[in-house]
Amino acid sequence: MTQQPRPTLRFARPAVALVRAVSPRLEDCLRTEVEPSIDVGLAQAQHAAYVSVLRELAITVEQVGASEEHADGCFVEDTAVITGRHALLTIPGAASRQRECADVLPVLARHREVERMQGSARLDGGDVLRIDDVLLVGLSGRTNAAGAAALREVAARDGLTLRTVAVSAGLHLKSACTLVDARTALLAPLPNAAELRAALEGCGCEVLEAPESVGANVLALGDVVLVSAAAPATAALLRARRVEVVSIDVSELHKADGALTCLSLRVPKAGEWCV
Repeated sequence: MTQQPRPTLRFARPAVALVRAVSPRLEDCLRTEVEPSIDVGLAQAQHAAYVSVLRELAITVEQVGASEEHADGCFVEDTAVITGRHALLTIPGAASRQRECADVLPVLARHREVERMQGSARLDGGDVLRIDDVLLVGLSGRTNAAGAAALREVAARDGLTLRTVAVSAGLHLKSACTLVDARTALLAPLPNAAELRAALEGCGCEVLEAPESVGANVLALGDVVLVSAAAPATAALLRARRVEVVSIDVSELHKADGALTCLSLRVPKAGEWCV
């Protein structure tokens, strides 16, 4: 029997975004620098503003149950990867974060058939960048080859292929690069930028250099792109290319090594894909 070609999916705004409230224990989160201190109340207000922007864009927001136990819990993207009809519930690379996933499972299972990662595999969703029908996976301090292999197996069921690239600087792949649209990526000025650029170009992307490192993590929601207020030059670069930019202040979440993509887990409509 001749295999039917896979239908072309459209890059679009997600239908649903899963989010999780900022824990009162945010200052106890994993982060590279313990100073300056985090204003938890301001972080909670900034997170609420982020959620409001999602709703203003007609994205349905679903809350994962809040838990004071999980200091890093608001960075919900790391707990799962959506591949199509399926999703993989990960085992995050940091042992202190692995119990977060159990709370995400029942919410995610409303939307996708969920597979669970097993054994020694480790993977953070922040290390997975979808580019059309390719998942580019960063092998980092949080994601290992076994984690990439586990994701490859699930992704293949939805017709996706997987490529890996080493992440030698920065926390996650998406700390270094994200998509502006289906075929344009932003890349941070990092020591391993040349290798990352080659990987992105190999996936068919035009690569723009972000003027600020923090500007490399943007959240493309269809034709609207969220940019950190800490990256005004990146916002100006995108506006000059006629991109509709929404600038949003997440200064306290940056102190926790967080960024725009990691604050939600996004679910596309049938026939579409999103970051």
